[in-house]
Amino acid sequence: MRRLLTLLTAAGAALVGLAPVASAAPEHHCDATGTTYTYVVLYTPGVPRFVADAELRLDCGSLVEYYPEIGVAVATSASPDFADRLGPYRAYSGRKDVPTSTLRSRSQESALAAVPAADRSAEQWDMDLIKAKQANKVNEGSRRVVVGVLDSGVDATHPEFAKAIDPADSAGCLTGKADPSPDAWKPTTSSHGTHVAGTIAAADDGNGVTGIAPNVRLAAVKVVSDDGFIFPEAAVCGFVWAGKHHFAVTNNSYFVDPGFYFCRNKPGDAVAYEAIRRAVAYATGRGVLTVAAAGNEAMDIANPTKDTVRAHPVDRNCATLPAGLPDVVSVTAVGYAGTKSSYSDWGKVDVTAPGGDGRQVPPAGSGPACPLSTLPGGAYGSMCGTSMASPHVVGVVALLASTHPWASPAQLRGLLRAEATPIACPAATPTCTGPAGDNTYYGHGLVDALAAVTR
Repeated sequence: MRRLLTLLTAAGAALVGLAPVASAAPEHHCDATGTTYTYVVLYTPGVPRFVADAELRLDCGSLVEYYPEIGVAVATSASPDFADRLGPYRAYSGRKDVPTSTLRSRSQESALAAVPAADRSAEQWDMDLIKAKQANKVNEGSRRVVVGVLDSGVDATHPEFAKAIDPADSAGCLTGKADPSPDAWKPTTSSHGTHVAGTIAAADDGNGVTGIAPNVRLAAVKVVSDDGFIFPEAAVCGFVWAGKHHFAVTNNSYFVDPGFYFCRNKPGDAVAYEAIRRAVAYATGRGVLTVAAAGNEAMDIANPTKDTVRAHPVDRNCATLPAGLPDVVSVTAVGYAGTKSSYSDWGKVDVTAPGGDGRQVPPAGSGPACPLSTLPGGAYGSMCGTSMASPHVVGVVALLASTHPWASPAQLRGLLRAEATPIACPAATPTCTGPAGDNTYYGHGLVDALAAVTR
């Protein structure tokens, strides 16, 4: 579906790694007076680490990590012309491209409302909508299934995760190099990852909330920085970590920064697009199904016309990452009424799930309009967004992986689609096209947790 980017530029640059790099540039003095940025750099997959290390040093950079399986290096440099030396189709820094006006946290998607830890399951209308409570009575998931939560960290001390978090499979990826120490993957400034994790696997213990697959294990993989950004190097690290640790599925409730779209035919953008495409493909090849939120821009992501985050021209060569990649399950959101949430993007869609909507208010006693889940510090609260819809899908995939232990990512995706409940387009809604079970708002339909454990 998506054309693969080559490393051959329009100027005819040679594919890196097929020849020694010692002659890549004349010797020069490195200007280290600029701001230090982190870059992703493309190589031919399989190029040895020492080759990448030597070239980066020659071009005034320092190697942070190298992933030879996919030919992606993570490097830092204070040289203002570091990317120019390597070429605009080989090196890119997301942080360097962030307008200063957007340096703010975007991880919180709605106001939080802390609630007591008493049994709140009656307020989980989202679980009723996808039949998760019925599914829990049949199968709560297998302990052999590991779900990767690529997010802002998960509070492992929360009572709901007493048996869920697997420290051995958790890591921090903010630098582009995996750090398995607990301090690297715990949440610091954001509740987002902990909320996502509760939807997937909060314990079925009669207190607080219950997740869709409360018996599976969770791996916290921190890719969201303290200021709320997810840069290409963190995403690459997260996907490769997931593949090496053979997770069954990962949840990705974010888009890669600094913009909403990356264009595979434009300098800089093309580097990030290809690096993340390779990382996702690597994870898929090692048995990981990648699930991602479609976005909250209320627009058609299959036909981009404007990047609402970063000012640059976009067209159909551009995609949001990771949701716009071929190997990724893209998820839209519905509210209490079961119709598309007002903020939810649409277009490239696999399935839909509850994300909440302030315009679809549940009746008294059924819970808040935004799904209720866990917050750091043993608390609970509500958030809205496709970020909340995506983990509902991941929870269902975790049940599918539990009941179909030998299923490949493609087979799990097929089962997810086949067992979803079709939803027809609303009447007189020109932006929704296609029949029930295959349209631009709901994809193949609303995910069904009960079907995942009974069919």
